[in-house]
Amino acid sequence: MCRWLAYSGSPIVLEELLYKPAHSLIDQSLHARMGVETTNGDGFGIGWYPADHGEPDHVEEPAVFRGIGPAWSDRNLRELAHCVRSPLFVAHIRASTGTAVQETNCHPFRFQRWLWLHNGAIHDFPRLKRDLVLAVDDSLYPSIEGSTDSELMFYLALTFGLRDDVPGAVERMAGFVETTAARHGVADPLQMTVAVSEGEQLWAFRYSSAHASRSLFFSTSVQALRALHPDNPVLRRASEDTRVIVSEPLGDLPGAWNPVPESSYAVVREGRDAIRAFRPRAGAV
Repeated sequence: MCRWLAYSGSPIVLEELLYKPAHSLIDQSLHARMGVETTNGDGFGIGWYPADHGEPDHVEEPAVFRGIGPAWSDRNLRELAHCVRSPLFVAHIRASTGTAVQETNCHPFRFQRWLWLHNGAIHDFPRLKRDLVLAVDDSLYPSIEGSTDSELMFYLALTFGLRDDVPGAVERMAGFVETTAARHGVADPLQMTVAVSEGEQLWAFRYSSAHASRSLFFSTSVQALRALHPDNPVLRRASEDTRVIVSEPLGDLPGAWNPVPESSYAVVREGRDAIRAFRPRAGAV
């Protein structure tokens, strides 16, 4: 499996979350506490929207940087994280579930202005892969670069209307995977925590067919945390609309982290966030 984080708020330097916290994502690449594997060294990736996103002449597509080595020893990642600032970014460290360790299999995956990353797996994926791939819209299929179930889930969600209705498209994707698996006699096929963004909003999903999903947490509001920890310098710098979603907490600050409930999703936009139920929708393409 994998570990990931997603950030939305005032622009910060990426290393503030990737390297500086006590249990940062880089620390988790070696010492994950809640993942299936302790070590996540099969590649990494970050995707970010520029600090001027939304301004005239801003870059429409997010930037992506990926590598196939372990994140903890990549000097280019450290250099990049030291100088890149962003108001919305995602980061991922990979532990392969069987597909090749190659750059095109590293998260996040990008299509136009959309970013997608995933922790989990489609059970018995080689058995289901042909039926799932054939369901991808013809116009989207040429953009698939890798061989992972994660990327295929992204393109299925795009096929099901991700650009118009994110929660609905992910629910239809999950339902289609489960329906396809049922035809092949594969039980409990889907395990996922997913982050997706188009640069303005951030969605995070937690679901598994067996209702025993991998861990996922969201940060408490900055205002509430300042009341709990008035002397914390990091909290004094953070904006009111700052939110972080993580596979596992970045530290042990009391009151800072809340579990995303089973079979639910969170949506964040400019500090206004909500958690809603996630229900796969069965159906054909």
